[in-house]
Amino acid sequence: MLSVPKTVRALRGATTIDDDTEEHIFERVIALLDELFEQNDIDKDDLISIIFTATDDIHSAFPAAAARKFGLGDVPLLCARELDVADSTPLCIRLLVHLNTSRTRGELRHIYLEGASALRDDLPG
Repeated sequence: MLSVPKTVRALRGATTIDDDTEEHIFERVIALLDELFEQNDIDKDDLISIIFTATDDIHSAFPAAAARKFGLGDVPLLCARELDVADSTPLCIRLLVHLNTSRTRGELRHIYLEGASALRDDLPG
């Protein structure tokens, strides 16, 4: 069987929270990471970095802290503010994962959970 070389790809995902509490943020971010890893058969060693954004109405915790609890403490993680655009999805946490993978773009599954599920209905899920 021929081995497919790995290349750098990016995965997107998002979720929303119902309550701005550290516990709820951790629960939802961990669920998002768990689904993203499962659907894309991600090995932690293939990760390059993860960028998280949160809307202006989230104040209780850094999404990256949840990723560290998930076991990604040695992966470069960054949190930033999402643009404050009128009528955008409130209480929303987004992520952009950079990884090495042998999967093609079409084989990758971007994950949108909870109230964020309608953000990118154009992507395969």
